[in-house]
Amino acid sequence: MRTKTTTTASTVLTCLLAGTLVAGCGSGDSGGNRSADDMLEDANAAMRALKSVRVDSTSTAAKGGTVTVRLVTDLEDRCTAKTTFSQGGTLDQIRIGGTDYVRPDRAYLENWKPGGLTSEQRLWIKKPADAAQPGDGLSSCTRPFESFGTAKKGKTTRVAGREAVELAVTDKADKGGTYTFYVATDGKPYLLKAVYKGAEYDTATSFADFDAPLDIRPPKPAEVIDGEEVTP
Repeated sequence: MRTKTTTTASTVLTCLLAGTLVAGCGSGDSGGNRSADDMLEDANAAMRALKSVRVDSTSTAAKGGTVTVRLVTDLEDRCTAKTTFSQGGTLDQIRIGGTDYVRPDRAYLENWKPGGLTSEQRLWIKKPADAAQPGDGLSSCTRPFESFGTAKKGKTTRVAGREAVELAVTDKADKGGTYTFYVATDGKPYLLKAVYKGAEYDTATSFADFDAPLDIRPPKPAEVIDGEEVTP
């Protein structure tokens, strides 16, 4: 469940924002006698068992610039993602099996090649999913949902209308970062929210639409061009 390293936003901030694109309430606790580590593992297990989920994350760099990602996924090989940059531009993605369909808008492309477009960009670029590289802004449909570090139980609160408990996690591998996970205490112990605060950037990630029906389809053929035909 290491959101710091698994979200697209963190990769984009590290690889893009530093370069081209960027010139609690309540008291007490819950969970009975279960330890914070046990509650975190219960949440991980519940999330791994999902057939679909919506993930919304916002990462803000310490030096300025924000990346927001909305990912809807079956947690296997079908997902859609929309990445929005505070400096301008959005990147849409549809991944179906081994194929990515990617659609950068005009503002996004203008950040890379000013003056290169005279009208809005509406076409999807088709490319192999295994061609995705760190820093290209593309999302993976999968998420590990693995425990790490040492968890400590905190206050009870409400997240998106549900009762939840805060679980603070420290990790020796990230001396400057702090993590807070919010786990539902009513119904299934889903992870509702995760917050990372670090020296270089902060990330807030929320989870919703658990096991909601998905309707992920490729774009119309007339709206797709082969990635091999695109000139860098």
